Amino acid sequence: MNETLLKEHIKKYNEKFNSSPEIFNEDLLEQDKRIKYYRSWTKDKILEMTREDLYEFFSKLWAMVIWGNKKYAVDKIIDGNGIDKLKSRMAEFLWSERDIEKRWDKFRKDMKGFGPAIMSELLCHFHPDKYIIWNSKTFTGLNYLGVDDLPKYNYQLDGKKYKEICQTEQKIAEFLEKESELENVNLLTVNYFIWDELQIKTTIEVKTSEDDEDLAKITEKDERGFVHDEIKEKLAEIGEWLGFKTYTETKVASGSVVDTVWESTIGNMGRIIYVFEVQTKGSIDSLSMNLLKSLNNPAVQGVIAVSDPKQLEKIKKNVADISTLENKLKFWDYTEVLDNHERLARVNESINKLGLVPEGF
Repeated sequence: MNETLLKEHIKKYNEKFNSSPEIFNEDLLEQDKRIKYYRSWTKDKILEMTREDLYEFFSKLWAMVIWGNKKYAVDKIIDGNGIDKLKSRMAEFLWSERDIEKRWDKFRKDMKGFGPAIMSELLCHFHPDKYIIWNSKTFTGLNYLGVDDLPKYNYQLDGKKYKEICQTEQKIAEFLEKESELENVNLLTVNYFIWDELQIKTTIEVKTSEDDEDLAKITEKDERGFVHDEIKEKLAEIGEWLGFKTYTETKVASGSVVDTVWESTIGNMGRIIYVFEVQTKGSIDSLSMNLLKSLNNPAVQGVIAVSDPKQLEKIKKNVADISTLENKLKFWDYTEVLDNHERLARVNESINKLGLVPEGF
């Protein structure tokens, strides 16, 4: 981390503080309010939560701003996990004294609908002296400071890496304590500083050959199942933001259960369906056959294979002699899926902040 650069920006931050102290005081009051609200949910109170409690609990998160209809998003979390399992796992995740590295990995593996943004925001609000909020703005700020080996995609942020980033931000907190006008600095304070002062992109994000090799490297860590699920869920969210009804792990035709479906109804013309299959491991022959069977449903207008470039080339060769499939099959690099998801999330967040659509509409 470039400490000289950090000190320069703390100095600028102090100047902002002195010129507009009322803005900083509002931020501090907001931080305090959020921390008090979430810490009021003790382990026992979390276990007693009603569905309405859970809606309020999640809808206050910044990570939920990307959803215009937050109730829909919260319902997916509740129904995807089951309300009793959700409460018990959250109580353990948020209040256990076990090492955060193990807690993080177990929670991500066991629970549906939780990415690093929601998980880290909850941890930070419950324990602001220990844990940080991880999102694209945090990445931009730490990357600008020259912090090495930051996770570009969510699946790269495991418990070990999250713990390392928390330790890095602890160092930033120490600098803020010494160099800034702020008092009682915690890691939520650090996040506010990063989001306000360090949003400077050093390079334009481009896909590199290292990205192309990334999925292959994951094989050694036996994490492909997790990556598969993340991409599957992000495909569903992209479809939802584009106005489709979406489903995951859905049967679309006899013998064909696919990863993600986008569905739309056009007037009295009926349904149109787009089918997505994510290939991270397993037989390419099986993938091709599954997609071919999906075309037995006349509503299916397109089928899309999602994987890394090397596997996509193998899939293209595999289907070259299957004329029915070759004309319908499209190919999507998984890194483009993740990048497009991030961009659409930012668009939705910006629009939803305008409050154009009433909540729950």
